[in-house]
Amino acid sequence: MKSNTWTIIKKEFARFFGDRQLLFTTVIMPGLLIYIIYSLMGSGIQKMITEGANEVVTMRVENMPASLAPMFSAMDSSLVVLEQPVAEEDIAMLEDKELNVVLVRFPERFEEAMAGMQVADSGVLPNVEIYYNSTNNAASRVYMTVSTALGNIGRTFTVNVPQEEGQRFDQASDESIGAMIWSKILPMLIIMMLFSGVMAIAPSSIAGEKERGTIATLLVTPMKRNELALGKIVSLSAIALLSGISSFVGIALSLPKMVGMDEGVDLGFHYTTSDYVALLLVILASVLIMASAVSLLSALAKDVKNAGTMVTPFMLVVMLAGLLPMFQNGASESLVVYLIPFYNSIEVMTAVFSHELEWGAVIVTLVSDVVYTGIAVWGLTRMFNSEKVMFAR
Repeated sequence: MKSNTWTIIKKEFARFFGDRQLLFTTVIMPGLLIYIIYSLMGSGIQKMITEGANEVVTMRVENMPASLAPMFSAMDSSLVVLEQPVAEEDIAMLEDKELNVVLVRFPERFEEAMAGMQVADSGVLPNVEIYYNSTNNAASRVYMTVSTALGNIGRTFTVNVPQEEGQRFDQASDESIGAMIWSKILPMLIIMMLFSGVMAIAPSSIAGEKERGTIATLLVTPMKRNELALGKIVSLSAIALLSGISSFVGIALSLPKMVGMDEGVDLGFHYTTSDYVALLLVILASVLIMASAVSLLSALAKDVKNAGTMVTPFMLVVMLAGLLPMFQNGASESLVVYLIPFYNSIEVMTAVFSHELEWGAVIVTLVSDVVYTGIAVWGLTRMFNSEKVMFAR
């Protein structure tokens, strides 16, 4: 009995360790992918923190208390403190991001309030007003630093307590706040929905036909192999696009209820026809390049199960690309970024949802994705011409 058990163990070990692909995907790939993903996420978070810390922000202070001037000067090396009046038009300009500043207005005779002496007979504590735009990472950082420092001084005054109805200290509009939220969430959701649609059909279309033996029938027909490759990719892209659109419509209909927009909360989901056109084009390009990549991997696989195993690392890379907008402030301004497949689509979506769309970036993305798809069609054609690949067992 023991010898039979040992025989089975040796057989299973021989099968597992003898299959290099299975060994790699089971033992090596999980740790390698976790290391790569966590390292890139850590680098992204560190970059976001570093960029915010190094960005120079100007803080205009009205009625600066002499006793607090040293505290403000030593608060942050990237903070430029100016003692000057805070005008109402300056506050209004914060909403349009025309000023990269934080405005601080101290009440008169603030020193007396700090000493515990009541400034007014009404019994109302003097209020320090700090105006900023929360969609600016650097300005938000400065606001948190200043408000925390003032809060630690004492309880003889208040900070950012509205003195009249409708008074706002955060000058970010509902639209800009909403755009910031959507630009960090929706690209990942859309790209994953599109990829799930491709994954549902692409492996069975090529690897499945190899497994069933029907690929041989297609290969002996008088059609050209490049026509077969292009037909596979285009049809898979169209079907996957339908799946992605269905999922996107479901999310679009459920988001208002999820975030409370149906109860009067406006999170700025307002986009132009140009934005929607750019989004549609980049979704088409994304599906095309996804179907191309998955088709190539499926052609290398022996069967559908093997294709799923081979596509898993690729899926994780796409997921990582979808997470990156969460660690950056808006879309990249470098056109080189839009030459990177999959990530270029994420960047364009981020630009659309953050109201920073540049058609130059869209064009570069579309052209590069079409070129990559052409390369994939050529590669798939070569595979269809190889009996070693098509009839591997």
